[in-house]
Amino acid sequence: ATAAYTDNVLDDFTYFGKEYVEDKYGMTEAPNNMDTVLDVGSEVTFYTLEQFEDYPALLETVFGGSQRASLVAAAAGCSTAFATGNAQTGLSAWYLSMYLHKEQHSRLGFYGYDLQDQCGASNVFSIRGDEGLPTELRGA
Repeated sequence: ATAAYTDNVLDDFTYFGKEYVEDKYGMTEAPNNMDTVLDVGSEVTFYTLEQFEDYPALLETVFGGSQRASLVAAAAGCSTAFATGNAQTGLSAWYLSMYLHKEQHSRLGFYGYDLQDQCGASNVFSIRGDEGLPTELRGA
C-alpha cells in the first residue's frame, strides 16, 4: 500500500512546527521530557485543527477523519522529534495529538475505526519485555 496523497498539507503543518521549535528551543535543543511533548505537540495540533476550520476546502484534499487525524498527528510528532532529537518524544506527541483531536471533534475517523489511533500511548515509555531486559526502558 502507498500513502495517500495529501497535496502539501503535511508539509505546511510540519514547517509550522519546525519554525515554532526553532524559534522557541532551537533544533534538537529542547529538554527530552513530557513538558516539551505537551508544549510542541499541543501547539502544532491546535494550529493544524484551526487550519481545517479556517479553510474548509482543506478538507477536500484528505479522505475522511482518519487521514486528517494522521496528518495532524504526524506534524505534531515530527515537530516534537525536531525539538528534542528523540523519536520517542515524537511518538508521544503523535498520540497526544490523537487525544487532543478526539477531544475537539469527538471522534477521529468513522464507524469506530479510531481505536488503532489511540492504543499506542501506553506503550511509548514502557518496559521492553520482549527483549528480556526488564530494566531497559523504552525511550529512556
